[in-house]
Amino acid sequence: MCFVYFGVNKKSKFNDQPFAYHQEIELEISTLTNLGSGLGRVPLAPPASAAPGADAPPATGWVVMVPFTLPGERVRARVFRNHKNFSEADLVAVLAPAPERVEPRCALFGRCGGCQYQHLSYAAQLAWKRRQVAELLEHMAGLVFEVAPVVPSPREFHYRSKITPHFAPPRSAAPMPIGFLRQGTRFDIVDVPQCPIATEAINARLGAVRARVHGQQATYQRGATLLLREAGGEVTTDYDAVITETVGDLKLHFLARDFFQNNPFILPAFTRYVREQASGAGARFLVDAYCGSGLFALSAAPAFERVAGIEVSESSVRFARENATANGIANATFTAGDAAAIFAGLDPMFQPADTAVIIDPPRKGCDESFLRQLFAFGPRTVVYVSCDPATQMRDLRHFVAAGYGLTAAQPFDLFPQTRHLECVLTLQRGPAAPAGEPANDRRAP
Repeated sequence: MCFVYFGVNKKSKFNDQPFAYHQEIELEISTLTNLGSGLGRVPLAPPASAAPGADAPPATGWVVMVPFTLPGERVRARVFRNHKNFSEADLVAVLAPAPERVEPRCALFGRCGGCQYQHLSYAAQLAWKRRQVAELLEHMAGLVFEVAPVVPSPREFHYRSKITPHFAPPRSAAPMPIGFLRQGTRFDIVDVPQCPIATEAINARLGAVRARVHGQQATYQRGATLLLREAGGEVTTDYDAVITETVGDLKLHFLARDFFQNNPFILPAFTRYVREQASGAGARFLVDAYCGSGLFALSAAPAFERVAGIEVSESSVRFARENATANGIANATFTAGDAAAIFAGLDPMFQPADTAVIIDPPRKGCDESFLRQLFAFGPRTVVYVSCDPATQMRDLRHFVAAGYGLTAAQPFDLFPQTRHLECVLTLQRGPAAPAGEPANDRRAP
């Protein structure tokens, strides 16, 4: 089994310590990083020219990261980059495979950068994602906390209801690649005629879309990003098309270009859990920051007396209001504006002791001005939804410092076959709320 990608093209820029350019090494993979790469260590001998008393290589060995490898595997890898504290290498061969290794479904796996885990059984994917959330909690937030088992996606493949293949400016009359970035690159595009994590309806439409673009490629002076979005079996390629997505009893409308979770099969369980966590401590009012077209606010509205949502996108707020009306939800209001200014204009009846807040920020996490305002308001409960647990755990430190305790950590696998996941943290304000065990006070089992 072999996946080879040459990460460095110009040897003249290569740092040759501790390994030469394209030097092949053998190592055992011990763990997975939160980026989905295998990590192993290679013992290094002190350089022959080392001065007496010079620092020796770490006793635990030099770290080498190798994508598409699994813990417990013995592999041969080809080094393409040396950093100050670790090296990166391409997988050349798996010498001793892990029991959890499976045959990838996609022939492009290892070249296309879209998936990291197609070679790992789904049960093992879920186990590793749970472990990675726990490790991020400990190392980034300083807490040892029992993370709940990851809620699996009802579909392991054909779950994505939106894909955005792209292409670079054509360089010849030959059909140009239309697809996704090649693993480990920022500009090189892999041609993707079919995508096994996209829905069947999207794949059925993809061929015609590619043929149309190829037929017009002489007219393109620049690259572009395409859109294919499916709902209810219908696929649109129009960024301004109105999509209708059904989540439980709700029918939600939004623009195809606007953000909306793109694994509809897990959304009923996902939104139900967020609603239960937000209402579980008895809050009467709900504030949904970053509310989009109303997914969390409207699915949670039956559990609260009043709901207020805010969103920077005016088109999303318009759809949130229309969605509330169309679904007969009269206790939810939506405002267009910066989430960092949400609490200043909040109705006085939203008293902090009776209010829960749902936050689902962008991948970069919450900015400091928003957190300052949130902590000044001091809601009873905060449910923090994130597609990037690393930035979520960074922000968690601020919550703990502000007097919030972590009461639940629940990952959801919205993105099978990839390193990505959604994590929901529930935080309660007050001295009685458990914050989790400090990592430096960890007790032996």
